[in-house]
Amino acid sequence: MNAAIIFILLIVLMLTGMPISISLGLTVLTFLFTMTQVPIESVALKLFTGIENFEIMAIPFFILAGNFLTHGGVARRMINFATSMVGHWHGGLALAGVLACALFAAVSGSSPATVVAIGSILLPAMVKQGFPNRFGAGVITTSGALGILIPPSIVMVMYSVSTNTSVGKLFMAGVVPGVMLAVMLGMTTWFLARKNNYPRLPKASWGERFRAFRQSAWGLLLIVIVMGGIYSGAFTPTEAAAMSAVYAFFIAVFVYKDMSLKQVSKVLLDSASMSAMLLYIITNAVLFSFLMTSENIPQAMAQFITDRGLGVIGFLLVVNILLLLAGNVMEPSSIVLIMAPILFPVAMKLGIDPIHFGILIVVNMEVGMCHPPVGLNLYVASGITKMGITELTVAVMPWLLTMVVFLLLITYVPQISLWLPNMIYK
Repeated sequence: MNAAIIFILLIVLMLTGMPISISLGLTVLTFLFTMTQVPIESVALKLFTGIENFEIMAIPFFILAGNFLTHGGVARRMINFATSMVGHWHGGLALAGVLACALFAAVSGSSPATVVAIGSILLPAMVKQGFPNRFGAGVITTSGALGILIPPSIVMVMYSVSTNTSVGKLFMAGVVPGVMLAVMLGMTTWFLARKNNYPRLPKASWGERFRAFRQSAWGLLLIVIVMGGIYSGAFTPTEAAAMSAVYAFFIAVFVYKDMSLKQVSKVLLDSASMSAMLLYIITNAVLFSFLMTSENIPQAMAQFITDRGLGVIGFLLVVNILLLLAGNVMEPSSIVLIMAPILFPVAMKLGIDPIHFGILIVVNMEVGMCHPPVGLNLYVASGITKMGITELTVAVMPWLLTMVVFLLLITYVPQISLWLPNMIYK
């Protein structure tokens, strides 16, 4: 009964158009003050201890690093390198877009940042070369979603915070699925380009490829620093985030010189406002999770599912449907912070690996970012392409179907996610 009241109250507040973070906070406070005996001191304590978490510090640092890279010309050099490698295949520039998105995702940790950085440069070039606008928009919108799967990923940090799972293991677990999805999206792009005979670029010589690689090497080195540092144990994921922010500032201002010191203050302010917004959502989600636990809702749900004889296969199918439906009304951070604490205990009771479960949630978030009505990547791509959301939804469909097939693979073949972390952390 209490669970029903909580969710009805939350949905009603969200339907009024209120931001999710405020809806969460109001739901919790209304329920705590009117229907429970929980002392108000414990609420204040939970608010403080909920965000007093070392892993959370990684979020503002990764946001800052992503902003420096977006403004600092790194994306353009990565596109040049990707084009020199795959531009001569069918749909060359589009394939270069998929590769550039994968590379940029591995340094920025954010999907919208990847769509903006790669899309704003590549889409006009694709249209100029004779690609239909819809084709380019479909490629960039879906490939940009790699930003939350290929580590470092802000969404993975959020899952780690809400379920107490190792961020390092999650980052390692995202590598193989990230590469696999990039290849599947690339194959879809190549197939459509070949079928419609879209333009190709002249094949680059090895000298041109080496030059393009040398120019993009400073940006690509960030992948080595972050993943190599975590893998070797030289620093924690949070320290890796701080390192990446300092390094991104250094290459944007002093190496590539695409950003003046005057512009740094704007980047710092933009990053601070985005970090504050995310931390506010986290704070309210921590309270919501506390309310759920104090009302025994996750435990009751676990009991209900195990009593119905819903095994691992059935439970994972229900989780996918739930998360895809949630993707219709909420953005990824909110979904992870609300749903993970509820579904996680049930998954543990059924013996599902916490790392596999985390990657499954992240892939669901990726799909959610590419379909309406609140697909964040759709809105970002809409701003770049000046296309309507309905037209964009039709444009992304072939790649979206590829992502759904990939989601089923991730769901029922846990070894795709677990092979690398098990090998490294055995």
